Amino acid sequence: MSDDIRQLIPSMTRLLARPEVRSLLAWFGPDIVRMKLQGAIERLRQHLANGVLMGSKSDSEQLVIRWLVSEMDRCLLNTPRKVINATGVLLHTGLGRAPLADAARKAILDAAGACLLEVNSESGERAYRGFQVHDFFEALTGCEDCLIVNNNAGATVLLLQALCQGREVLISRSQLVEIGGSFRLPEIFQTAGVVLREVGTTNRTHLRDYAAAITERTAAILRVHASNFRIVGFTAEPSSGELAALAHARGLMMFDDIGSGQLFANPVLASFGEPDFRTSITGGADLVLGSGDKLLGGPQAGIILGRSSLIQTLRHHPLARCLRIDKLNLAALHATLLIHARGTATDELPLYQMLQADISALNQRAESIVAQVGSLRDVTLQIVPSIAEVGGGSCAGHPVPSVAIALHSSSTSAQTVARNLRMHVPAIWGRIEAAAVLLDLRSVDRCDDQLLCQTIKAAIGR
Repeated sequence: MSDDIRQLIPSMTRLLARPEVRSLLAWFGPDIVRMKLQGAIERLRQHLANGVLMGSKSDSEQLVIRWLVSEMDRCLLNTPRKVINATGVLLHTGLGRAPLADAARKAILDAAGACLLEVNSESGERAYRGFQVHDFFEALTGCEDCLIVNNNAGATVLLLQALCQGREVLISRSQLVEIGGSFRLPEIFQTAGVVLREVGTTNRTHLRDYAAAITERTAAILRVHASNFRIVGFTAEPSSGELAALAHARGLMMFDDIGSGQLFANPVLASFGEPDFRTSITGGADLVLGSGDKLLGGPQAGIILGRSSLIQTLRHHPLARCLRIDKLNLAALHATLLIHARGTATDELPLYQMLQADISALNQRAESIVAQVGSLRDVTLQIVPSIAEVGGGSCAGHPVPSVAIALHSSSTSAQTVARNLRMHVPAIWGRIEAAAVLLDLRSVDRCDDQLLCQTIKAAIGR
């Protein structure tokens, strides 16, 4: 690089003294701003080395500052910030799955400082984390004991390693699932040091298949609910209760991973045919696993319910500490269980409210939103029928009728419109169908309708 070109590269000291950079330093602190600024200077150096012409050193400074501001804006945009979920996927994994009830949000704030986490108020002595939710789970599901970890995949690894390491666990071929992020059940078995023994076929597995596969090396039978896909047609599989009876008759344990975490049969969820903790425990399963942030309507958590002796073994395993739930999610879980206990889930849980919304109410909301937004430059709004889904690895194959607002642009692509909505603060996430951006109202909290209107107008413009 020639000396003339080097003279066009501004110094770090000069850039740090500029007002724009000083304001960024006050907000973000020196370390990350210096790192991003160094990256912008290096980017300028590469531009100059590749023959890009700059008029003056002042032009170079302005370009570096523009790149820096863009990078720092990206840091803000990538925070776990509020998003209006208009995708039509009610439990969108990328957008945080179940939206929490107001009571759960307040509980998080209350527990954000010092809180009652691992001590007993009455005795003042140390207690195990999660003792606060034991009575709720016992009363609502009939379990003897519970253990709460940070997610259901972690619960599965803990259970397998603590109770079955070095031995075989039987599972139907139809249940060898892959969950989000390409995590596959066989890999979880391998990580836990457990031998996976497949039984039956992809579409049909009978009780006799399990019985024939039992050997002296068998530790347990595992049933995994296929919550993120469906096999239909010529199918068969034993119930959890039938598997539990076989396992106990042969001196084995039986575990039931129900996945989506429904506590007990609920009329709002009846049409989906999802398993629940109470039914599985009543049927004889030794341990039942499920997620907290799906049909339970709570925070991320891996819930393990069942026999006290097995739970005690899990609780004292080294992995239990590695996987334990944090205080904020525990507080939110406690508040959510209290809602279920007093029978007000249909009124207080956002997921249940979304599922109960009828088409006429969704149409009325859509008409109001379109009227409030009014006319936009080069964009038309149209109310259209839509199909939503529960999502989050729950209720696969069960479409939910819905209503959406379709945004059609005459001057730009649907991808650009969708990006503009996503990049705004607050952001709107929709989906693209037939060259239009669809904003599905079933997944939008009706309390956010006014904010939705304002954001559409601000992000797309008049």
